[in-house]
Amino acid sequence: MNLVFLGPPGAGKGTVAVKVSEELGIPHISTGDLFRKAIKDQSELGKKVKSILDSGELVPDDLTVALVEERLNQGDTGKGFILDGFPRTIPQAEALDTISTLQMAVNFSVADEVLVDRLSGRRVCKNCGATYHVKFAPPRKEGICDSCGGELYTRQDDAPEAIKNRLQVYYRQTQPLIDYYKDKGIKTDIDAAGSPEQVLSATLKALNS
Repeated sequence: MNLVFLGPPGAGKGTVAVKVSEELGIPHISTGDLFRKAIKDQSELGKKVKSILDSGELVPDDLTVALVEERLNQGDTGKGFILDGFPRTIPQAEALDTISTLQMAVNFSVADEVLVDRLSGRRVCKNCGATYHVKFAPPRKEGICDSCGGELYTRQDDAPEAIKNRLQVYYRQTQPLIDYYKDKGIKTDIDAAGSPEQVLSATLKALNS
C-alpha cells in the first residue's frame, strides 16, 4: 500500500507512521531522514543537498524528487511505503504521480489549540538532546534530563507565538495539496486529537476499510 501522510507540526503523524510501518511491514520514508542519509553517505545527490543547505537555501523540487525516486526504487518498497514530509507542494505531488501510484493520502487533523498545547510543552536537554513534555512525558525531576542530568529548555520555535506562525505557514503551503488529493478521491481525514494509541487504531481502521 503506497501512502502519503499529511499533518501539521504536533499532529503526531511521524509517531503513527513508525507504528503503521511496523504493522504493515512497509518502510516509513521521511524526507528529512533522506537528506541526512544522503549527506552522510556523501552520494552525488547528498553532496548537492549539503551544498544547498550549507548556503541557507531550500532544496529545490527536482533534487528532492530525485532523492525520493532513488529511495522508492529500493527493494523494501515492494509491498508499499509511507511518505512523511513529501510531497509538500503541487509540483512535487505531480512529480510523485509519475514515479508511483498512491492508494491513500492520510490527513491528520487537530485543532490549533491542541497543537499549541502539545508543542509548547516540549522540553529539550541542552546537553544530550533528549526530549520531554511537561504533560505527556515529564522528566523525573523538573528541568533536569533523566539521561544525563543536563538542563532542559524550551526551543524558540516551541514558544506559542512561534507555533501559531508555523501552523499558518503549514496551512498556507499544504491546503492546496490536501485539495489536490481530495480531488483525486484518495484523501482520508484522521482525527489526531486523541492518544497515540487511539490515532493509530483509527488510522489502521481507515487503511483496512
